[in-house]
Amino acid sequence: MIGSGLFGCGSPGAARTETLRATTHAPTHAPPAASSAPAGALASPPTGRKAPTMAPGPAGLTPVFTRGPRGSGDSARSRDKLVALTFDADMTADQGPRAASGERFDNPELIASLRRLKVPSTVFMTGRWAREYPAQARAIGTDPLFEIANHSYRHYAYTSPCYGLPVIDEADMRDDVRRAFAAFREAGARNVVPYFRFPGGCYDETALRTLASEKVTAVQWDVVSGDAFAKDADAVAEQVLAGVTPGSLVVMHCTRSAAPVTEEAVERVVPELRARGYRFVKVSELMRS
Repeated sequence: MIGSGLFGCGSPGAARTETLRATTHAPTHAPPAASSAPAGALASPPTGRKAPTMAPGPAGLTPVFTRGPRGSGDSARSRDKLVALTFDADMTADQGPRAASGERFDNPELIASLRRLKVPSTVFMTGRWAREYPAQARAIGTDPLFEIANHSYRHYAYTSPCYGLPVIDEADMRDDVRRAFAAFREAGARNVVPYFRFPGGCYDETALRTLASEKVTAVQWDVVSGDAFAKDADAVAEQVLAGVTPGSLVVMHCTRSAAPVTEEAVERVVPELRARGYRFVKVSELMRS
């Protein structure tokens, strides 16, 4: 098997690893393509430095980045002890009525805390989220502290099983990625990088082969925060602090209704990791290291 999904943004439950298999998906109606250009070509990295990407994998498959170099282990110098906090801004295509009724899929308090703490971060945003909160997408995507990466448009799974998420048809995958990049551009976001995170972290060889033409690097993680549906911020913070090593890539969430204690957990994690000598970086810098 090519892909494995770690609990990131699917259904409630404990963090777990699940081996995924290729399946035959029921056809769905494909949305119109946002552009004929590869999705990666549509990204707009921060001015001054081009965001790095990985070379294609075996047989030209979409490459997958999980973490940065480990440095020298526990004795690594401070400049080598890098860690990337990433935040999934989840919203599926059919959650508009829930947002209209008052459910909050954003978390502006979390973004404000990251600014106050001066934590460079990568936000993996769905196109539907950007369309629901265009002012926030623009503010995040024009702030040099952040970069926006692609988390699909609809937040449908790219393989099954995947925590109960609806499954996108193979024929729709490329357009789904392109629609998300289009939504970021329409919101006015500029700091957009050619990275893609599979909804739920679930993928297989078919998905990697299908997205190869889009010139994106798939980004996973090595530390699961456990913030999805959590109610105990201290437990989330402890899980992150116990899992981080030099080069770690942490998955968290920027969705208030589904991850209500993330901001509080971050308030504890950031000063503690800094006290341990870690430096926070975006995924682009972690990949560059």
